[in-house]
Amino acid sequence: MIDVYSWPTPNGHKVHIMLEECGYRLGRDWQAHAVNIGTGDQFKPDFLAISPNNKIPALIDPNGPDGKAISLFESGAILLYLASKTGKFLPKSDRAKFEVLQWLMFQMGGVGPMIGQTHHFRQYAPEKIEYAINRYTNETKRLYGVMDKQLSKSKFIAGNQYSIADIAIFPWLRNWANHGIDWADYPHLKKWFDLIAARPAVMRGVEVLAGLRRPLTDDKTRDILFGATQYQKR
Repeated sequence: MIDVYSWPTPNGHKVHIMLEECGYRLGRDWQAHAVNIGTGDQFKPDFLAISPNNKIPALIDPNGPDGKAISLFESGAILLYLASKTGKFLPKSDRAKFEVLQWLMFQMGGVGPMIGQTHHFRQYAPEKIEYAINRYTNETKRLYGVMDKQLSKSKFIAGNQYSIADIAIFPWLRNWANHGIDWADYPHLKKWFDLIAARPAVMRGVEVLAGLRRPLTDDKTRDILFGATQYQKR
């Protein structure tokens, strides 16, 4: 049984979706352990032992390489591990593999960090800072445009085969309305988004732990996520 320590965020959903897409089933082949990042579970010693950066998700597979257990953090690394373990969603040829990996890096270095900042300043920041809202909203729109152009040429983000690049990007676009996005401006990306959203494994993956998440409304939670608690040395 694979153990996944997670929360229903885009990075958590990447791994939930990947497991389900690979043929693993929640409760049969893997189990989800809730790490409530709003109450500070991510700072507990047991979690830091497997995720030293105090971020979800983390994974423990008792049947890792060479039959030995492996512990992993960082969602991108976990996607690559599961692709290697199962032989799915990452092409075998060097050319096709690197085409997928460049779009995975695009998500890890661009889509996630920039959309995360957009969401923060538009939804969570205690004061509305026009410069920050405009800066990150405009960058988010630019990234949506990059993806829309790419998808005008191919069915999936890295070509005509579904891959870990699609799995990595999709959860970050689910809150598009909070990003200041009008889908009419990105028709190719919208078509792709609807295609991915309709996949049964994706539908199962985004429901994992989803019932536990609550709106961010109190100062204590804000401090845990964005304030002094987050920045303590551990």
